[in-house]
Amino acid sequence: MSKLLNDVRVLVTRPAHQAENLCALLEEQGCMAIRFPTLAIAALENTQAIDAVLAQWTSYQWLIFISANAVTMHSYYSDDDKIKKINSVHIAAIGKATAAALLLAGLPVDLVPEQGYNSEAVLAMPAMQQMQGQRCLIVRGVGGREELATTLRSRGAVVDYLEVYQRIMPSSDSSQVNLLLAQNRLDVITITSVTALQNLLIMLDKQHHQRLFLAPLIVVSDRIRHIAADIGFKRIAVTNSPSDVAILETVKMCVTGGLAWPN
Repeated sequence: MSKLLNDVRVLVTRPAHQAENLCALLEEQGCMAIRFPTLAIAALENTQAIDAVLAQWTSYQWLIFISANAVTMHSYYSDDDKIKKINSVHIAAIGKATAAALLLAGLPVDLVPEQGYNSEAVLAMPAMQQMQGQRCLIVRGVGGREELATTLRSRGAVVDYLEVYQRIMPSSDSSQVNLLLAQNRLDVITITSVTALQNLLIMLDKQHHQRLFLAPLIVVSDRIRHIAADIGFKRIAVTNSPSDVAILETVKMCVTGGLAWPN
């Protein structure tokens, strides 16, 4: 196989348990994937409280899973039986990766946006328009955006949260990344969440931030792009989707001149 990106150094900041597929794709093209997780996902330990909410799940018309982690960080078992679908309960996934995780867990998916992978994409679906009297349970991590719940409530829904995981800053050795920045040898940075971006700045020596801001930054949404620009990043590219393949294609465009800077 022709290696298009020989020796291009790409910083991969995905959580460690989600990074290897992207790293493998990059390395197949000749890149040097620099593994530097700036975010870790940890399941919440209050499983009894989570199961108590799930015991009442049939009182909801919609269960909305906000990410793949919302699926994988809890087993969704109750009395040794997985949640079973009944006609009055529907399951929504915020994107294709979340839908795939649900199906792998044995949970049916009734709604997943054809286009998009965020709250706005779910809210645009026809089934989410007339929500008067509908009860929705949003399954997510601790904190996060309020857009989905706020809009559903404005449409007449009753919305509750079930938080099953938390985002934490990992203890990653930053010496290699600091050295690459000091030597101007970090070619591309990939970021998949606002928290990962914020943690990146905290985890790296402040003296290298100006060099960091000049490196091409690949993000997976316009929301992250706007925040990155406000922070000071100068060259920012947005992928077509948050998938590893889309990130790889954007890396190729950054390196081969397919993007005009600044944007």
